[in-house]
Amino acid sequence: MPTTSPLRHRAPTSRRAWAALAVLLLPVLLISVDSTVLSFAVPHLSADLAPTGTELLWIVDVYGFMIAGLLVTMGTLGDRIGRRRLLLIGAVAFGAASAMAAYAPSPEVLILARALLGVAGATLMPSTLSLLRNIFLDTRQRTLAIAIWATMFSVGSALGPVVGGWLLGHFWWGSVFLVNLPVMALLLVLAPLLVPESRDPEPGRYDLASAGLSLVAMLLAVYGIKNLVAGGVDLLSAAALVAGVLVGFVFVRRQRRLTVPLLDLGLFRHRAFSASTVTNLLTTFAIIGALFFITQYLQLVLGLEPIEAGFVLVPGLALAIVTGLGAVPLMRRVATAWLVFASLLTVAAGYSLLTLVGAESGVPVVMVAFVLIGGGVGLVQTITNNLIMNTVEPAKAGAAAAVSETAYEVGGGAGIAVLGSVLATVYARTLSPVDGIGDSALDRAGETIGGAQAVAGETGGPAGAALLQVAGEAFTSAVHVTSIIGAVVVAVAATQMLIVLRRAAVR
Repeated sequence: MPTTSPLRHRAPTSRRAWAALAVLLLPVLLISVDSTVLSFAVPHLSADLAPTGTELLWIVDVYGFMIAGLLVTMGTLGDRIGRRRLLLIGAVAFGAASAMAAYAPSPEVLILARALLGVAGATLMPSTLSLLRNIFLDTRQRTLAIAIWATMFSVGSALGPVVGGWLLGHFWWGSVFLVNLPVMALLLVLAPLLVPESRDPEPGRYDLASAGLSLVAMLLAVYGIKNLVAGGVDLLSAAALVAGVLVGFVFVRRQRRLTVPLLDLGLFRHRAFSASTVTNLLTTFAIIGALFFITQYLQLVLGLEPIEAGFVLVPGLALAIVTGLGAVPLMRRVATAWLVFASLLTVAAGYSLLTLVGAESGVPVVMVAFVLIGGGVGLVQTITNNLIMNTVEPAKAGAAAAVSETAYEVGGGAGIAVLGSVLATVYARTLSPVDGIGDSALDRAGETIGGAQAVAGETGGPAGAALLQVAGEAFTSAVHVTSIIGAVVVAVAATQMLIVLRRAAVR
């Protein structure tokens, strides 16, 4: 089928444009549902597959880091071969990898399936946002479309706990991956009918060396950070981190020399673009990291069923939807710098509130804290995505969308890797010895709180009950430490965004 450039194709009618938006929201909805539904499945797959603490972290966040390492590559690939075409290819691959994950027989196979999901997911996200940039040529309509697009992350996050709780209450943990298949099928049917193709009219040569460098740099750095945070300083982890930084430096140097770089570093000359990208990363770090440990706390410490834990978080995720859409009229009345600053401080306040949860009670505190976190993040991400996409020309929409989504995925993956590693480390070091529990059993209990519950169930009696109590107290202490780190990270994001946007005179 012939395609036309985004600068030459006739803009679709208003009705067709909004229909195309509805189709492009499908993969956004799916990926955001996946990000929260897996958190609820962690206790179930831990019991079934018995992963180590490190394997569990890889299961959860290898998906995000594969996406992050490939988003720039896939975003610029879409600019060249056609963004809709890349979206359809990704939909097929995402469905196949989802089926593989659903029936994974071991932690290693599940990690591989999650990695393949990340490769496929990297084709979906930049395609949706870059296609929107070229479908909605009117600035006001595009602002509203981007607000709806960003809000769909919150919609999916809100649906994730409900859908996941219901599925886990009736089926095995693999069912949370099978929900992807009908959504991908619907996308494959509707996208060719309603979404116009677009590409960069002068994309230049595709640089495979840069694509490889970006992926290697990301994976080496992530491996090093995860192991340093989880296990302390060791030669291999430090070497991996240093190697990742060096490869990243080579990647940046190469981009500056190339006539047509894989990543246009000129995008970062816009202060609003750079600040918005960093803020996207840090806010996603906060909310995804929070979901990772809050869902475990509600289910494994307080003993809530998955559906009950889901409903505790729904008010906050629902408020994220309201604030995401409410950002559009607010941006016309309130200075952007102060609006973002106040929203991020609200997120930091929510994190601070989580330091008050206890080992035996904490549902009301979690609910209020997540209302603050969700409401603030929903507002911020609509504003930052709008700033990012409105600073670029339509022909470079894929590259800009890839940078935005890279920040989102790096932030989410880093939130799980860093906060998850801190959580696991503090938990293991805080777990007290229990009479009647041997050293090897205590080591198993120290891997994850799910492992502690398995050991307690095998042991039974007073010793098993005592282990459950000390494990709950240790995990709660870990939540307190992790929440303080999250609050500090978001407060830093608030300060840098206020300074940069005021200097850039963004209204």
